[in-house]
Amino acid sequence: MHRLGSGIAGGRLAPAEYEQNFSDLHPRFDKHEALVASDRCYFCHDAPCMTACPTEIDIPLFIRQISTANPLGAARTIFSQNILGGMCARVCPTETLCEQACVRNTAEDRPVDIGRLQRYATDIAMEQGRQFFHRGAATGKTIAIVGAGPAGLACAHRLAMHGHTAVIFDAREKAGGLNEYGIATYKAPDDFAQKEVDYLLAIGGIDIRNGQALGRDFSLQDLAADYDAVFLGIGLAGVNGLGIEGEELAGVDDAVDFIAYLRQADNKADVPIGRRVVVLGGGMTAVDAAVQAKLLGAEEVTICYRRGKEHMNASEFEQDLAASKGVTIRHWLAPKRIVGKDGAVAGIELEYTALRDGHLVGTGETGVIAADQIFKAIGQSFKASGLGALAMEKGRIVVDDHCRTSMERVYAGGDCVSRGEDLTVSAVAHGRDAAEAIHSAFAVAGQPAVAVA
Repeated sequence: MHRLGSGIAGGRLAPAEYEQNFSDLHPRFDKHEALVASDRCYFCHDAPCMTACPTEIDIPLFIRQISTANPLGAARTIFSQNILGGMCARVCPTETLCEQACVRNTAEDRPVDIGRLQRYATDIAMEQGRQFFHRGAATGKTIAIVGAGPAGLACAHRLAMHGHTAVIFDAREKAGGLNEYGIATYKAPDDFAQKEVDYLLAIGGIDIRNGQALGRDFSLQDLAADYDAVFLGIGLAGVNGLGIEGEELAGVDDAVDFIAYLRQADNKADVPIGRRVVVLGGGMTAVDAAVQAKLLGAEEVTICYRRGKEHMNASEFEQDLAASKGVTIRHWLAPKRIVGKDGAVAGIELEYTALRDGHLVGTGETGVIAADQIFKAIGQSFKASGLGALAMEKGRIVVDDHCRTSMERVYAGGDCVSRGEDLTVSAVAHGRDAAEAIHSAFAVAGQPAVAVA
């Protein structure tokens, strides 16, 4: 976190309020609720919900399994396509993916609760410690994976199913990547991210080495020389700056750092927050930061976005959630300068914007919002060293449909590649598909393919 401004402090609420505010956003269905929700599914042939899922989970099948009181069978169906299905059930923007495609929307304007049904099944399996997949017969092949986030973990698990050994290098102290450090606390309480990592690692054949950073402790060339293949799942480490006056003032923080700090805090009361907070941005990170600022006891929280409501990357559900928590969302405002007093934030000057001939322009009209803390949530960028001459496009790694990069035996997936959306579920799909491509490449090279258990 940045240097604290004078209006930023912890302990704004009573202990019971913190516990209530950061409890589970959507508690798990009980058995009766799950049966009622599953009964609404039409079990469509060529279901559009399945097509809308980046991991192509057989959604009608797993919902039918729940409807016949077989949650473990449903969990197996989910995990066969998405081994991180538990977290995805919590954080996926289902309202813009599978649930938006649900045919129930046409008749009733309300989809089947696919995400909550997925959580119901996967939670039961994880709580019972039911493992549906086993490590295949050892092939003698070892793959280096950089990044212990969703893409890297999914890749490692699928490789283990094929009998290969995966060694994951990660710069942080804990595995999990975005799931551990970048998700709003109320979306995955009770240390769920680490429980999911432990569940995944139980297959065996996966070694995680924390505190190991690409470009500092090793290079891509080092890995390519020492391992049979390499998968890069390094995410987006860079945070975009505002490039305006006052950005260096105490009380100006990166939203991603704030979210990570809050998730790792043992006591939420120890996390300092301002009385009047402004969040700059229009995506999920902006909403997560704003909502959590309010839950920590901030009196006024305002999201300022330079375009209109319809242009925000945050889903309508997330926007409504923010509003329900008391967050004000203001559109058509771009930051001009941060106003300071005694070296700390005192407010922010913004300019009204408009679209003219398809271009965003300032109108010249400005105003100031008083604030003692400002969070920047204007996007992240790919930042990495030690990659050598790997082909890049628009600041990200170029891959083909099989997640192959321009370098032989090197694959990549997740947010670091120029393919798909920056979503946890998309990263899982990339990692899984890359593992299959790596396994197939070994078979082509003369290593017999091992059947998945």
